Amino acid sequence: MDFSLLLVVAVALTGLIWLVDILWLRPARRRAVANAEAGTTEGLDPAAREKVLKEPWPVDYSRSFFPVLLVVLVLRSFVVEPFQIPSGSMRPTLEVGDFILVNKFTYGLRLPVVHTRFVEMNDPQRGDVMVFRFPNEPAVNFIKRVVALPGDTVRYEGKQLYVNGEAVPKALLEESPVGAPGELLLAERLGGAEYKIYNNPRDPGPQVREVVVPDGHYFTMGDNRDHSNDSRYWGFVPEENIVGRAFAVWMHWDGGLPSFSSVRRIQ
Repeated sequence: MDFSLLLVVAVALTGLIWLVDILWLRPARRRAVANAEAGTTEGLDPAAREKVLKEPWPVDYSRSFFPVLLVVLVLRSFVVEPFQIPSGSMRPTLEVGDFILVNKFTYGLRLPVVHTRFVEMNDPQRGDVMVFRFPNEPAVNFIKRVVALPGDTVRYEGKQLYVNGEAVPKALLEESPVGAPGELLLAERLGGAEYKIYNNPRDPGPQVREVVVPDGHYFTMGDNRDHSNDSRYWGFVPEENIVGRAFAVWMHWDGGLPSFSSVRRIQ
């Protein structure tokens, strides 16, 4: 279900009903009261007058909901949108059940539903955590880290990421950390971002020979390197599929009580 489409339809429908009432229905009700009062010396009693002027229920609901829906649409489409993390592909940066906020204007403003960018701003940078529509199924949103930009060469062999021929620096922090037995916890630095990743020394994982990222596309990877369905498997992310940049975790919920103890910025 495309929530953006439903929201746009709801805003358009409630706005149209309210507009029709302002331009035609409300004046008609007032004329009906004036005509009724013109035929009597005493005028309509208050109850009868209120009954004639009363808004039909579709108008009443539309007038109430249109401003709220419009604000939600503007905020969600052009400012910030919430998402929930459904999988462990971005661990340890993001855990299953994290609720994140995504900046919708960092990479330019896009029209809802059609996703056409109508205001140019910044482009994704190496190291950004980016939400995008999955190229093979645009109705599904993915979240991964941008590791290579248009024109970059990228290679991933032997658990080592190379961008433009240079190995991306990483350092071992811990072996078999709590919550990820058998994994290696490493610190990696790419672009202006420093973050943590998991590697499984027993899993060879996918190997990517040197490829060039096409214009208008990006190469992305999950921080949970051996448990992530990313560009190593299905290719590049087109620019038109970009949703926004993830910048904060505001809540964690794993089925029990919501927790706000993990509120943090996303590195």
